[in-house]
Amino acid sequence: MPSVTNLTCEHRINPIGLDIPVPRFSWQIQSGMSVLQGAYRLQVFCEDSAEPLWDTGRVNRPASVLVPYEGPALRPRTRYRWRVRVWDKRGRDSEFSEEAFFETGLMGIDHRAHWISTPHKGDISRMQPAPRLRKSFTLKNKPIRRARVYATALGIYALRLNGRPVSPDVLCPGWTTYKKRLQYQTWDVTSLLCPGENVVAATLADGWYRGYLALKDQRNVFGERLALLAGVVVTYEDGSEQIIRTDATWKCLSDTPVRYADFYMGTHYDARMETPGWDAPGFNDSAWESAQIVRHVKAPLVSQLDQPVRRQYSLTPVEIITTPKGETVLDMGQNMVGWLRFTVRGPAGTTVTVRHAEVLDRDGNFYMENYRLAESKLVYTLRGGEETYEPELTFYGFRYVRLENWPCEVNPKDFAGVVISSDLETTAGFECSDERVNQLFHNIQWGQRGNFVDVPTDCPQRDERLGWTGDCQAFARTACINMDCALMLSEWLKDLALDQREDGAVPFVVPHVLKEQNYGSAAWGDAATIVPWTIYACYGDKRVLEAQYPSMRRWVDYIGSQSEGYLWNQGFHFGDWLGLDAHEGSYVGATDKTLIATAFYAYSTRLTRRAAEVLGYEKDALELRSLYRKIVKAYRQEFITSTGRLAVDTQTAYALTLHFDLAEEKDRPRMVRDLVNLIEKNGGHLTTGFVGTPYLCLALTECGAHDAAGRLFLRADYPSWLYPVMRGATTMWEHWDGIKPDGSFWSSDMNSYNHYAYGAIGEWMMRALAGIDMAKPGYRELLLHPRPIEGLSFVSAWQNTPYGRVRCGWRIEDGEETVACTVPGGSTAVLVLENAALPQVTESERLLSGEIPGIVRAWQSESDTMIELESGRYSFKWRV
Repeated sequence: MPSVTNLTCEHRINPIGLDIPVPRFSWQIQSGMSVLQGAYRLQVFCEDSAEPLWDTGRVNRPASVLVPYEGPALRPRTRYRWRVRVWDKRGRDSEFSEEAFFETGLMGIDHRAHWISTPHKGDISRMQPAPRLRKSFTLKNKPIRRARVYATALGIYALRLNGRPVSPDVLCPGWTTYKKRLQYQTWDVTSLLCPGENVVAATLADGWYRGYLALKDQRNVFGERLALLAGVVVTYEDGSEQIIRTDATWKCLSDTPVRYADFYMGTHYDARMETPGWDAPGFNDSAWESAQIVRHVKAPLVSQLDQPVRRQYSLTPVEIITTPKGETVLDMGQNMVGWLRFTVRGPAGTTVTVRHAEVLDRDGNFYMENYRLAESKLVYTLRGGEETYEPELTFYGFRYVRLENWPCEVNPKDFAGVVISSDLETTAGFECSDERVNQLFHNIQWGQRGNFVDVPTDCPQRDERLGWTGDCQAFARTACINMDCALMLSEWLKDLALDQREDGAVPFVVPHVLKEQNYGSAAWGDAATIVPWTIYACYGDKRVLEAQYPSMRRWVDYIGSQSEGYLWNQGFHFGDWLGLDAHEGSYVGATDKTLIATAFYAYSTRLTRRAAEVLGYEKDALELRSLYRKIVKAYRQEFITSTGRLAVDTQTAYALTLHFDLAEEKDRPRMVRDLVNLIEKNGGHLTTGFVGTPYLCLALTECGAHDAAGRLFLRADYPSWLYPVMRGATTMWEHWDGIKPDGSFWSSDMNSYNHYAYGAIGEWMMRALAGIDMAKPGYRELLLHPRPIEGLSFVSAWQNTPYGRVRCGWRIEDGEETVACTVPGGSTAVLVLENAALPQVTESERLLSGEIPGIVRAWQSESDTMIELESGRYSFKWRV
């Protein structure tokens, strides 16, 4: 019998604060072999009502992902319960699932709260103490049904109620294009309230809003004054409400123990200035000033829909190092993002400093020149005795920490590396016979974890940490395989569209914090089309295409305005950034920029046309189909000779031409041979940069040169994916030779050791090596096509899809190949067994000529065996 599990609303489990008039529901089917949903019944209840607000009745459809609500209008600040039951294709029905819930947010209602701040703006040219605000209030003497906090800030804020954090979230309200879209948070604080006096309190800090941001000592990008906007809404059992709003009755303190808190510079905390109990009842705040109402704040409020930033792991130092220079350094064993929590003992007034670094130099000394202007330090002044501290108003990227002026014995038990990231579920795993490759996959996921801190950034440590569009589009498919990124990337795309110029040009970074001219590069601006299509493909979320389609179309139209004869030959382009075939002294690879730009023009046009088809925009689809053909024709005339030779003889040029399907079918075999020859001429190594690398192995495998892709992938000398692993990397590097073979470094002006872009190879590892892929967007129809390579004896992988967990892997042993796979309930799959003769293939020792549960049919396609599968677990074996 089928059963229903993993109920989510808008990609979240039991979300609160939804400002969505038509939320969508998803569920998965847990069962045995050959289970496909044939029908469902979904019920939604309002608050504690026993009668459904909306009951679909039996709906004879297989839909189980993002099923839209179609009931009466939802009310603000209201909890709704829901449940679902299903029937499989044989008519067997499940019980109703356990109830899940969602809760609406403010949905535009005004609680008449005011923006408040300290009376004194201070010297905005330098870092200032983090102000504190508090409000004491008394509850009515009657039973409470629930209590919610709705809050946001200009700057970042940490909110507390009666001395305790209101949630585990940090760095709220996150980073958006604040003047166009400012997120507020909703938290359930019912359990934090107490009879009588209660206190709500907040600490504000610069964050992305006012601190150092972007490049060249830039501050106050979004504004000059920190402020808080909040409301505590207490709902009693009798239905009455009590609302505590931010207003001039709040108290504030400007001169606080947090002397400054900045993302680039770090933080200084003076524990001697602590005022115990400031955030709890019973504290005397008569010496505090009254808060000042801040007028004319123009920041449209939206509920935060994606996952917040939270603490994820706690790492203990693996080694205490005394460097040749005599420095005391802790090795956390992992390049991580977050901060150090420590316990220290010493006399009052002692000031200790913690500095952060990613690597040690070749002599084993502490090295942080690659942080550039970012001081990245933690300064702490002791109040005296034993005390424990961790910052939460900044973050650092580091593996090593240097302790300066430490007043007591250095004990590893006194330190913990607190890892933070957007709270994204890990949705993929990979294991194979080569531990170097396993470490590479680890590095890819940790690179993503460290750079997905509310927005997808290039790096998390130096004076940059920006949402570079080129990095994101290159890594988007790998990101969505590794983690549940549907919401985070969808929210980031909203800011991309808001920051897009009227003429359609897309900024280099989102949110846009660079100068006005930093718009429009090929492969960077194409994030406007590639990322939304990737989200749709991976999650089946059509609403993302609906929201982003105007942005997609405007980007394609912008490219057209920059083109002549359908060749994109105008404007600034980064080119194949950091390509190894660059000319001496240049960061730009040798591939012709017009070729790159026109290839992406074609690709973006193709994706936008596909989006138009999905959305039913027939006129647009026809226009874009015609435009695409003209671009491809122009590309072939300009860059492909009559004999099928590519005029630009670089690895990146071949990778783009083949993967974007820009060559005629008759010319592809020669191009593949030429690409393989280029790699071999380079000693079996790649020369690609940010543009070509994501597609290099994909292009080879797609064109029948999987063996060449495997050889390239397993290279361990410079330059290669495994070279950083051999040098001890625990995340992905910005440069192939961030640490050179002789132990020296790339130039410190641009040398990050946590830069996820080259981790895009993870897509090939999962899709080609392990063989987990989609036949159609959304993974309801799977394509399982594992492809062994010489040098590995087994690969095993899993990936969570909207329908459940897929497993696929292969093993070659004693002359036999085994392929094991799992298809989740609600999905079907076509499995490709390469170089397998159908009569020789068995499933759990049964020949495929017989009837086997779950196998719909099997057939021979040239040298491969093809098998159509329904849900279940399978193990196939044959002689190789």
